[in-house]
Amino acid sequence: MPASPSTARAINDRLALRHLQQDGPLTATQLKVLTGLSRPTVADLVDRLQDAGLVRVVGESGSDRRGPNARLYGIVADRAHLAALDVRTDSVAVAVADLLGVTLAEATLPIGSDTGTQPAVERAVAMLERTARTAGSAPLHSVGIGAPGLIDPVTGELRNTAGLPAWHRGLVRELQRRLPATVLVENETNLAAVAEHRIGAAQDRDTFVLLWLGHGIGAAVMLDGKLRRGASGGAGEIGFLPVPGTSGVPSAVDCDGGFHSLVGSAAICGLAADHGIKVSDPSVGGVREQDPAAAFAVRAALRSGDADGGAFLEELAGRLALGAASVVSVLDPGCLVLAGEVGRAGGDVLAARVEERLARMSPLRTEVRAGTLGGGAVLRGALFAAREAAQDVLFGAGG
Repeated sequence: MPASPSTARAINDRLALRHLQQDGPLTATQLKVLTGLSRPTVADLVDRLQDAGLVRVVGESGSDRRGPNARLYGIVADRAHLAALDVRTDSVAVAVADLLGVTLAEATLPIGSDTGTQPAVERAVAMLERTARTAGSAPLHSVGIGAPGLIDPVTGELRNTAGLPAWHRGLVRELQRRLPATVLVENETNLAAVAEHRIGAAQDRDTFVLLWLGHGIGAAVMLDGKLRRGASGGAGEIGFLPVPGTSGVPSAVDCDGGFHSLVGSAAICGLAADHGIKVSDPSVGGVREQDPAAAFAVRAALRSGDADGGAFLEELAGRLALGAASVVSVLDPGCLVLAGEVGRAGGDVLAARVEERLARMSPLRTEVRAGTLGGGAVLRGALFAAREAAQDVLFGAGG
């Protein structure tokens, strides 16, 4: 059935706003070319978007031209602000950005294991509020939260998971209660996959698996450009994958004995020690202090350039390929991204070794790439989630 005039206007407005977001600022003529709409239709939608406070004139295209077609139109990025939180077991990082995703303020809060649930929640909320004030006076429209653990696919809530701090769930609930904003929570590894897909190592891939290598491990599955979360939100809980080479098998509440026991940060550090690899001081080479020790171990092995370093990287690649082979044999993604702080530390060298070892185990050709965003991928992915939530409302009919 043909769209009603109001529906058609909303569709055209949204299309123009998407182009202004991705390619702007743009002139009316450029919008006409990109959208395929007629000149009068573009003129009407530009007036409509300006009246709604979504678009404004930000300059002119060419000093020798005048008139409506020469004006450059851009999104009013400070109409509202977005926030993103990366919730780890021992810290919270926050970023506040405008509607175009430009970061305006950032902060990080360490939270010790001896901190009580309520104090941890209050400190994290206070940090977000301070960071939002630093970013400016625009209201927070949407907040994206990346957290470890399972997200209930029906309610969207962070589930109570053994081994994770109680303040994680308390923080999500408190933000939902106190903020006059949309609060979204997503598994941290899924958000990292979104970020690597949009601006990182997988920009040219709509189907891939991301293997997160940080303090812990996880996986995210992107098929045909969409995240696949599973029936209970647990797709990618690869730390529980039973693999040979461990002392036992995992249980429903403990991933010890699973893939985590081979490639978690502690396991990688143990492997490095076995090969005589000494972890450098975190300040060496400008490495972020919050990176897991395993990332320092990998960097140390790469810097050493000796036989011990090479043997360590080869054994680590074999361990990674062992778990990846199970995923590849089931999903055939064609591409595996080694993400997180450890994946980025290993870079192309570790990725090439994993690809070579994986090719020995699986007949399914799989390209292995190093993630480019490191630990910052979660925060970037959370900003993307917050921005899309805001745009769904603000860029919709009557936004």
